[in-house]
Amino acid sequence: METTHKTAAWPLALVYLGLIVYASLYPFGPWRDQGVTVWSFLTAPWPKYWTAFDVVSNVLGYIPLGFLLALSALRTGRTRHFFWLALLPGTLLSLGLESCQVYLAHRVASNLDFVLNGAGTLAGCLFAWGLEKLGWLQRWARFRASWFVEEARGALVLMALWPLALLFPTTLPFGLGQVLERLEVALAQLLQDSAFLVWLPVRDVELQPMLPLTQAACVVLALLIPGLLGYGVMRPGVRRLWFVFWLLAVGVGVTTLSAALSFGPEHAWAWVTAPMKNAVFTTGVLLVALVWLTPRAAAALAVLALGVYLSLINQSGNGPYFEQTLFLWEQGQFIRFHGVAQWLGWLWPFACLAYLLGRVGGHERST
Repeated sequence: METTHKTAAWPLALVYLGLIVYASLYPFGPWRDQGVTVWSFLTAPWPKYWTAFDVVSNVLGYIPLGFLLALSALRTGRTRHFFWLALLPGTLLSLGLESCQVYLAHRVASNLDFVLNGAGTLAGCLFAWGLEKLGWLQRWARFRASWFVEEARGALVLMALWPLALLFPTTLPFGLGQVLERLEVALAQLLQDSAFLVWLPVRDVELQPMLPLTQAACVVLALLIPGLLGYGVMRPGVRRLWFVFWLLAVGVGVTTLSAALSFGPEHAWAWVTAPMKNAVFTTGVLLVALVWLTPRAAAALAVLALGVYLSLINQSGNGPYFEQTLFLWEQGQFIRFHGVAQWLGWLWPFACLAYLLGRVGGHERST
C-alpha cells in the first residue's frame, strides 16, 4: 500500500507555476490578432536566431516545475503515475503559454521554446525519480520529522521563496515589503480622471530616506523574521544553530548575487558596509539567544517583529538611485524575471504575516 505524506512540494509547484505564467506573458500586452491560427508556431520552421541565454533559460525555467510536480506525486503516494502527473502538466502549460504569446506584440511564440520547456520538465522529473531511487527522499522525510513539527508546510514554502524574493533590488539589504510609495502611485493612476481621486489620502510631506539607526534596525528585523519563522516550525534545541548559520549564509549570498546582477561582479560586495556587518552579526546573536523559544512563542515574536519592520520600511522613500537600479533590471535579459522577483519581494512579508497569524491563532498544530 502506497504511503501518503504531507509535502511542501505541491504548494511550491503551484507558486512556481504562477511565476512561470507571469514570466511568460509579461508585460501582458498589447494583445493583437496576427491572422494566424493559435497552433501555427508548432509547424513553423525552427527559429533562425537564438541565443545561449534563451536556450538555457527555457530549459532551466521548467526543471523546478517538473521536479516539484514529480516530487509532490511521489510524496503523496502516486508513485505509479508520477511521471505523467509531472510531465503532462508541464508540457500542456508550455503549449498554452506559447499559444498565448501568438497574440502578444512583445513576445514571440516558438516551437523551439516549447521543446526546450518540455526538455526541462522531463529533466526535473528524472531528477526527482533519481533522488527517489537513491533514497534521498526518504532521508529528507526522516530529517523533516526529526527537525520540524508536523504542520510545517506553510513555513517551508515561505522559507524556500525567501531567497528568490531577495534577488530583486531593494533600497536596503534584505528590505522586502516596501510597497507604500508604489501603492500610492498605482492608486493615483488607477483613479485618475475619476471622482474617486479626491478620496485618496495624500501625505503632507514626501517620504524621506532612512536614518542610519533606522536602517540598522530594519536589517536586523528583516533577518530576524525568517529566523523566527523557522523557529515557529522547528523543535527547540541546539539544532536550530545550524539553521541560523545557513539562514545568514543564504541571505548574504543571495543579496551579493543580486548586487552582482545589478551592478556587475566587481560591485557584488559593495553593500557589505560596517553597519551592515554589525546588523547581520547582531541578528545572529539574537537568534542564538532565542534557540529555546517554543514554536508558538517564536511565531508570536515574529508577528511583532513584522509589524514593527513593515511600519519602518514603509516610512522611507525609494530615492532616484534605487529607481536607476530598477531601470537596469527592466532592460535586456532581466525583462522576463523583473516582474516575478518584484512581486515576491513585495508580497513575501505580508504572506509571512498572514501565515504566522494563523499559527498564533492556533490554526496549525505547534507540536
